[in-house]
Amino acid sequence: MKTNAVRILDNLGISYELREYQVDPDDLTAETVAAKIGFPLEQVFKTLVVRGDKNGVCLAVVAGNAQLDLKALAKLSGDRKSEVVSLKEVQPLTGYIRGGVTALACKKDYPVYVDENIYLFEQVSVSAGVRGTQIIIAPEDYLKATKATAGEIAKDAV
Repeated sequence: MKTNAVRILDNLGISYELREYQVDPDDLTAETVAAKIGFPLEQVFKTLVVRGDKNGVCLAVVAGNAQLDLKALAKLSGDRKSEVVSLKEVQPLTGYIRGGVTALACKKDYPVYVDENIYLFEQVSVSAGVRGTQIIIAPEDYLKATKATAGEIAKDAV
């Protein structure tokens, strides 16, 4: 399936692989996606939409087995504090529905912050912009395509 996210990668000449899976709209967790595409949970990265008090909306990308550290993100993004936006705001802000949010080809060109643990892997999985399709990509290529800043923005899930 050619999504806008995939078109961006094609236009940049970045290699990737697509993995499709059956979607359960009642279970959109990273754990389920990881199991369905045969990837370890720590290599499946989820994209969260966050709003900072000074700089507004940004995207935070963290591993499926981690939690976003809002204080660390605020520090990295130059905000005093930040919070995850409400679910009802996600689609109007990004153009994507829950379970299909990606930092590639959002409605607007938001700043992207990726947890530095992404560098631990040769390949990671990110949403292709729709539920049911993941992009398998090298971390360096993903950061290049999203113009992301990497930093320590995640903590172990509780």
